[in-house]
Amino acid sequence: MKGYKRFSRSFMWLEMACVIVLLLSGCAIAVIHQDAPRMDQITGAGSTFDYPFFSRAFYAYADGPEHLQVNYQSIGSGGGIEQFIRQTVNFGATDVPMNDSELQQARSAGPVEQVPVALGAEAITYNLPHIRQRLHFTGRVLADIYLGKVLRWNSPEIAKINPGIRLPSSQIVVVHRSDGSGTTYIFTDFLSQSNQIWAKVVGTGKSVDWPVGIGGKGNTFVTQEVQNTPGAIGYVELAYALTAKMNVGMVQNRYGSFVEPNLHSVTAAARQFAHVTSRHFSIVNAPGKDSYPICGYSWVLLYEHQTNRGVGEAMTRLFSWLVTSGQSYAQSVDYVPLPQSVKRLAQSLIKRIAYHGQPLLQ
Repeated sequence: MKGYKRFSRSFMWLEMACVIVLLLSGCAIAVIHQDAPRMDQITGAGSTFDYPFFSRAFYAYADGPEHLQVNYQSIGSGGGIEQFIRQTVNFGATDVPMNDSELQQARSAGPVEQVPVALGAEAITYNLPHIRQRLHFTGRVLADIYLGKVLRWNSPEIAKINPGIRLPSSQIVVVHRSDGSGTTYIFTDFLSQSNQIWAKVVGTGKSVDWPVGIGGKGNTFVTQEVQNTPGAIGYVELAYALTAKMNVGMVQNRYGSFVEPNLHSVTAAARQFAHVTSRHFSIVNAPGKDSYPICGYSWVLLYEHQTNRGVGEAMTRLFSWLVTSGQSYAQSVDYVPLPQSVKRLAQSLIKRIAYHGQPLLQ
């Protein structure tokens, strides 16, 4: 009986010790979980240029082991930068990196890393149902159309570069973006480099004072407006034009060749600029016989100092995947995979993202 009592007391103390260990373990787990919860959703906003690629890639990522849902609002680069600065989203996306003024506005939340994530082309689209041949355009003529100097499709300026095509006498209906748009920045950058009058009168920017035309928000608006308006012309990210089965023009490059936007011609253009940065990002009007002249990179905006470890870890894993393995989805939606030098730049920037001074990407 005494032996049994000694055994009972020993078992009781052992049981209490186990309970204490379990409780302490539970507290430790609770602290870790509170500090770095595994996120199942993050939010972003910005570029409509990116949207087809983001949709495809983010869907694949959500279906993978991370099961992370990305709620991305395709509202235009200007809107994405604004929401990012206001910290109403976890990340922003833009086709033109933030300028000094925008970076200053974001300064209260710390340094910003601008990570290249996508490479694509802008297509010149038009609605001329009875023209089966692919039309040719030069930067000078496009600028004159958007300046309101070339008003009709059969004008001498257009006819000269499209010999043998019977052009209609109908009026050209100019369509453009009205919101702050990186797509507009890339397009107006090309026009400024192609036409001195455009450069002086209108210039380059996410938002400009358009001399003529119908304006609306997003690549979707321009796509739909050109589709629904006979005689219309517009500029959209290539994926929108191809998905909508629109007419896509060939654009003259610096070499003098008329080139269509595709994987080969955008790759050729990007190859001319091996070391892009958020300061030196323009790749329009690239040299080379095969280079398409209206293309560019898109950038994700991330705060270097993350205030929520779980969110920070989720984003660094997501974008590290997007700029490496995720690039395999680019071509399927008519984007171009990032060149190796740009992938290395992107990865180096993502590695700077930290929580309380500790890098989040190991």
